[in-house]
Amino acid sequence: MNGLKIEKLKEWNEEILERLVQIYMQGYDGLREYGGEGVGYARRYLSWYLKKMRDGFFVAKIGDNIVGFAVCARDWYHKFLGERVGYIGELVVDKEYQGHHVGGALMEACLDYLKGCKKIALEVGVKNENAIRFYERWGFKKVGTEGKWVVMVREV
Repeated sequence: MNGLKIEKLKEWNEEILERLVQIYMQGYDGLREYGGEGVGYARRYLSWYLKKMRDGFFVAKIGDNIVGFAVCARDWYHKFLGERVGYIGELVVDKEYQGHHVGGALMEACLDYLKGCKKIALEVGVKNENAIRFYERWGFKKVGTEGKWVVMVREV
């Protein structure tokens, strides 16, 4: 997409948080069972990610408009796998920009950030078929389920 840039989240303020919450809520529209209990939850959840994974918090921008984000960590203990792995906690794109390579650009940023990790893991909702197919195109394979989540791993 013309004018798309991916960058680490540089600042955190109320306006940026509101935009990220808006994208998050849109991303889970129709899949609410995976996206928490509403705006208050989303605000707390994204603030928690900022504290835990600030160095791996990426935003996709067109001009000054944030159109998606991804959050990842290089050294994350994954309970289901029982080991430390690279981890992608969220990858969400504004509905208006889905299908325009924004998700792919965010995934590239995550994979670049996670270089050196032998395994990269993520979870995706069992019913989120579009996201599962997206991750499979990037080399992630289903390794199990944990409740309503499919655990996927990409081995490097």
